[in-house]
Amino acid sequence: MEERKQSRYVKLTKDNVSMEDITPGELNQPIEVPQLAVHKCMECGQPLPESYTPPADEPWMTGIFGCTEDRENCLTGLFCPCVLFGRNVETLHEETPWTGPCICHAIFVEGGIALATATAIFNGFIVPGTSFLIFEGLFFTWWMCGIYTGQVRQNLQKKYHLENSPCDPCCVHCCMHWCALCQEHREMKGRLSDSFFPETTIVNAPPIQEMKSTDDKEHSETSSSANSKEHTGLELQVV
Repeated sequence: MEERKQSRYVKLTKDNVSMEDITPGELNQPIEVPQLAVHKCMECGQPLPESYTPPADEPWMTGIFGCTEDRENCLTGLFCPCVLFGRNVETLHEETPWTGPCICHAIFVEGGIALATATAIFNGFIVPGTSFLIFEGLFFTWWMCGIYTGQVRQNLQKKYHLENSPCDPCCVHCCMHWCALCQEHREMKGRLSDSFFPETTIVNAPPIQEMKSTDDKEHSETSSSANSKEHTGLELQVV
């Protein structure tokens, strides 16, 4: 007898296991195929290497010191920077509500500034060593907040392929935090307005055409001929 050929199919059952131990869907789990998880170019569709990073050469729509170009944005960033930061994060990440980043910004940035001001005012009533520790802790916290807000700015640059202007995102927020918040808000506002209102072409719909049968045509012809006869049979009489 010929030897039985080995099947090419995989047996999707468990040997020596009762059916009660098999949970529904256990034998039909998705398989990750690394060859399919390939980054492709948006233009030509060619696969890109894993180390590929998109070019960051797009200029910003406004400069870092162009805060006066948007008065409402400038006033919000000056008096309520936490609100402006929350709105920027919500616009960049739609799944993140603006309240969370706003509260974190208010606690660490506005709270740190208030603590530094109070320490400077009551410096004569506080031990010099304690004042030094407070200012050192606030300085460290400020740089940590600059790194966090710089990450948000970096994500914005990756999304729109923006260049580092005027320097690294973290350094920009550490040195010019309020100006950076206003610039980021103007950038997202301008780019979203351009994407929401593209140029459109108005096309008029063709007129509605109706199909008539031969009976309708004959009926319309007879009615038109009868009307014409009635009109021709009229006489004008002088009253």
